[in-house]
Amino acid sequence: MDIKTFKVEEWMNEYEMEAVYNIAETCVDSLTVNELISIDGTDPAQFFHELGKKKLTYGDIEGSPAFRQLAANLYNHVKPENVLVMNGAIGANFLVFYSIVKPGDHVISVHPTYQQLYDVPASFGADVDLLRLTPENNFLPDLEELRSLVNEKTKLICINNPNNPSGAVMEREMLEEIVEIARSADAYILCDEVYRGLWQDDDIEIPSIVDLYEKGIVTQSMSKVFSLAGIRLGWIAGPKDVISECMRHRDYTTISCGMIDDMLAVHALKNYNKVLDRNRKIIRENLAILDEWVKKEPAISYVKPRAGTTAMLKYDLPVTSEEFCIGLFKANGAFLTPGSCFDMEGYVRIGYACETEVLKQGLEKVSEYIGSLVPATS
Repeated sequence: MDIKTFKVEEWMNEYEMEAVYNIAETCVDSLTVNELISIDGTDPAQFFHELGKKKLTYGDIEGSPAFRQLAANLYNHVKPENVLVMNGAIGANFLVFYSIVKPGDHVISVHPTYQQLYDVPASFGADVDLLRLTPENNFLPDLEELRSLVNEKTKLICINNPNNPSGAVMEREMLEEIVEIARSADAYILCDEVYRGLWQDDDIEIPSIVDLYEKGIVTQSMSKVFSLAGIRLGWIAGPKDVISECMRHRDYTTISCGMIDDMLAVHALKNYNKVLDRNRKIIRENLAILDEWVKKEPAISYVKPRAGTTAMLKYDLPVTSEEFCIGLFKANGAFLTPGSCFDMEGYVRIGYACETEVLKQGLEKVSEYIGSLVPATS
């Protein structure tokens, strides 16, 4: 198995822990354990008293019944037996590819997106075509191009909704058209929905792909929407045949996920609306701050995100995106992700859902750094 370097993860591994102003992070500002437990009025001391009685066994192999039921409740047509717990969405995505993609299969993936969605199936011997998302089209797929890419060997279409890195959203009508295209080829659709629910608009209603298509597969995580990246838990929701095949392959990679992680995830899922209210407030207030900054910063423009936690910032400076980000980091500790990690030179990705004060200070440092470059290039 030959696989390309995972550019965005390599970048984060190299610099993230030393960042002073981390505005590259993609999670909504993380909850503390006490904040999570007390979000519904539960006494953390009592919670941990009960936790202390638990034996640290493997726990429920497929995920606890409570976890699977609560995850299933997030969809309209998913039963608990159609949910399988995994070690984050990254583990969920990998298991889907490992289970259903074979050498010679044809896979289509949107791009830019999380690199795993196209390079992992390629590493398993699939023929992968990229469906380019452009700023001119608000980072939404061209459905005529998608139709032209589908062929008799198309096994899987990979989408990401809301999109990372752009924050674009495919609404119901577009999703339904993608379903019809996939159905014409009897292909699965894998939709990475780790940012689902983090909408900027209260009135928006975006269905999950698993509720629209009999061959729809969803991956989700506790990291982004729930602000709980530290518990390393996610899941797959999909048709019975896919879950069965994933379980068969999972035996070779994962015995179970952490029992304590499962318990914390159950508490978060029980309080889904409270967590979501907290996190929507953060992303909406922070995007307003970012939007005002973009309007005032002549060197920067963007397609304003409609959901999620990230945006692609286009800059008008004669440096590569990696040079820009490294120079910024070395100058003042502000941390962004270069567009080259997404094959988008001339852009940087910002994660704007961090602590609000960190965002404000980080943007000030970016402006200071841009100011230091402009006189030298004018």
